[in-house]
Amino acid sequence: MKMAGSDIEKNKADLVVYGKIFTSEENRIVEAFAVKDGKYIYTGDRKGAEAFVEEGRTEVVDYTGKGLVMPSCGNGHAHYSMGYALQSVGTILGANDDADKFLTEILPAAVKKARDTGATTIFGFGWNYMLFKDNMPTRKQLDAICDDIPIYFADEEGHKGLVNTLCLVKAGIMKEDGTVLRKEVRGGEIVMDTDGTPTGFLKEQAGTFVRSFLDNDRLYTVETAKAVMAKIQEQLLSEGYTMYIDGWGNYFYNDHFYQGARQVDEAGDMHFILGLSYEIESWMNIDQALAEADEARKYASAHVVPNWVKLFMDGTVEGGTGFVDPLYPDGHQGLVNWTEEETTDITRKTNEKGMSMHIHTMGNKAVNRAVSAFVSGGKDEMRNTLVHVRNVNDTDWKRMAEHNIYATAGILWHNMPSGASEKLKTIVPAGMEDKSYPIKSYFDHGINMSSHSDYPALSGCPDDPFGIMEIAVTAVHPTVKGDPWWPEERLTREQALTALTINCARQMFIDKERGSISEGKYADFLLVDKDVLSCPENDIHTARPAATYFEGKKVFSV
Repeated sequence: MKMAGSDIEKNKADLVVYGKIFTSEENRIVEAFAVKDGKYIYTGDRKGAEAFVEEGRTEVVDYTGKGLVMPSCGNGHAHYSMGYALQSVGTILGANDDADKFLTEILPAAVKKARDTGATTIFGFGWNYMLFKDNMPTRKQLDAICDDIPIYFADEEGHKGLVNTLCLVKAGIMKEDGTVLRKEVRGGEIVMDTDGTPTGFLKEQAGTFVRSFLDNDRLYTVETAKAVMAKIQEQLLSEGYTMYIDGWGNYFYNDHFYQGARQVDEAGDMHFILGLSYEIESWMNIDQALAEADEARKYASAHVVPNWVKLFMDGTVEGGTGFVDPLYPDGHQGLVNWTEEETTDITRKTNEKGMSMHIHTMGNKAVNRAVSAFVSGGKDEMRNTLVHVRNVNDTDWKRMAEHNIYATAGILWHNMPSGASEKLKTIVPAGMEDKSYPIKSYFDHGINMSSHSDYPALSGCPDDPFGIMEIAVTAVHPTVKGDPWWPEERLTREQALTALTINCARQMFIDKERGSISEGKYADFLLVDKDVLSCPENDIHTARPAATYFEGKKVFSV
């Protein structure tokens, strides 16, 4: 960009940065940029930037030869609010904790903590289904430890729950005397024992339904939400994120996270862009829930964007609840929460209100149903988005491209340990055992695909952008290793950075303001301690931000 001499004098910069700078503007690399009042006013060569330097006023950062300068990253779907809230109000299980340890150590300690603090709910998260499935704790075992305070423990994916009898009683599933009042919740499963009563094991929407009857307002207050926000920000900025969409803003079935976010932003303490999605469950009154999602938009502020309606279309394929075709080896098709007609109607109403759709879709049949709904009921300009996307039918790629359907993909899960495909043959439908989480196909078809981490449901994969980038480029987990997974779907380094930056900004409708290093945009950028465009592939995951800048100000540094 060239400026006349008088214009340059008017635009002496607050900050000038030199180095190898990846702009996320069609893979363009420049030598320098200048920043004034929080925005880029120049990008180009070093000589051109020098004209914006005024001694005594302009801070100059020469990062030449020290690593890479690049736009700060985005996370298209994560649950930092839930993850940090659970650490504050609940009990977190370790990755290797089994059912015996849960019953003999973890739950008794959680009960003691609840009694000591006067809590009205015992809440937890993180048990591993594969470690628990052959010895699944029952409500009666939980009752033996505590029968007078509701207990709810979600699994590591957030798709399953373990509860005691009182929790089921409060939700109207059964009476205290054991009488069963309800055997089904739409979109979920209340697992029954041989005696015809609930075991205490809940799947998918059965879990969300029961959880909605907890004392959520007391469990998760606005003050808790504000304290959580500080922890979220600390993690985001240290990893190099300055924008993310929270995949379940109303996780505790109230608007406290929305309120807390706005209060933090209005106090001037928010240094990232927060997108908020309002989740609607298949057991809810749809029109009432949509009205509540629309009402929550009143909490919008400079850095808070409550612009999405979230649906769960299905569960997870490895867990047997993803909606698939062909069928699973045992002949079932998975769980599906919404009909195509319902999804189309919700999409139409959501887009008419100026909000965008954000749908959890894992199985190929779930993806197909959501795409059909977006095509039939959606507005192409609303960038309706598929979330996760384990498998896609070939015919759906074209429809996604033609109707501007976005995806925030599970790049971090595009890896498997050696031998995994043989094990998966007994778990997932034929043809899906060695192919999952496509990523390159989005670029091949011209579909906007952003990266997400789904934190804290990482499944042992990295949350940070450079760990995710290495997986995108190599199709190998940086520490677990293994053979490259579906190697035809690997990305170039530039594609990976595009998915982590400008594509996330596009998903969030802020691409005219952020997501790339371009004149007129906010100066949100990273000084990375390694050149991830040229370092050895298996070193990419070791890269870290030496500094994170938001709107031209340094908000994190090592």
